[in-house]
Amino acid sequence: MIRRETPAPVRLGRIGYLNVLPIYHPLETRAVDNDFVVESGPPAKLNTIMEAGGLDLSACSSIEYARRPERYLLVPDLAIGSCGPVQSVLLLSRVPLDRASKILVSAQTHTSAALLRLMLATRFGLRPDFETGDIRSRLAAGEPPQAFLAIGDEALRLRRLPDYPYALDLGSEWNAWTGLPFIFGVWIVRREAAAQLGPRMDRAVRTLLAAKAHGAARLPDYALLGEAQGILDAPSLRSYFRGLVYDLGPEEQEGLRAFYAKLAEAGAIPAAPRLEFYQSRDVVAA
Repeated sequence: MIRRETPAPVRLGRIGYLNVLPIYHPLETRAVDNDFVVESGPPAKLNTIMEAGGLDLSACSSIEYARRPERYLLVPDLAIGSCGPVQSVLLLSRVPLDRASKILVSAQTHTSAALLRLMLATRFGLRPDFETGDIRSRLAAGEPPQAFLAIGDEALRLRRLPDYPYALDLGSEWNAWTGLPFIFGVWIVRREAAAQLGPRMDRAVRTLLAAKAHGAARLPDYALLGEAQGILDAPSLRSYFRGLVYDLGPEEQEGLRAFYAKLAEAGAIPAAPRLEFYQSRDVVAA
């Protein structure tokens, strides 16, 4: 009797934030059938694992694609961003923003930190000092920073701190600046994994897009799930999910290209990369 080896499952990266719940909950509950092995973590951690070849397919910071476009392909029509207020990427300050001399930035973020530096310097002519650290630890230790960048669930929880009355929503400010959506995260395939896995990667991408379709049709359900986790009440979370963008269509791609062009102009990346998409018989590039 010939024994056949079971193919290794596709290794999928999951950002550990509420905003991607509509993508991953259908996979985790098997509402959309799959055999992914999932690694969860903040964007910066997934960027590092993906770069090292530890994942095949992952949500990642949009700047990770820009830094290493030769290694990755974009999953078509799947992203996380906003076209206006994002509510979960906020600069919070105890003083007016033009007087903030030092900003604490979480090590968990790459794209939001790059956007903040770019926006403050290019749009407002401000160049404060930046330090990396954990906001919750600083607050708990009674050492509150003058200003800090909050992202993800932490931003949702801390956005109304009374000691920080000055706020800048980076999604809203980008839209006011450019008139375009801002894409904070994309899903990427390692080119090497695409070549090695072939039809299995085709199925993986198809499954991920099916999960997106399933979740997008049930956003109010995820507001209730988020409320049960104690993040915010359901009406606030419904407002939050309504403001998010999960597509990577023509307008979102234009916003992404504008971000890359501004980064390149500021010298933050060598050049603005071309957007290259994963393609198979079932997934066609936009």
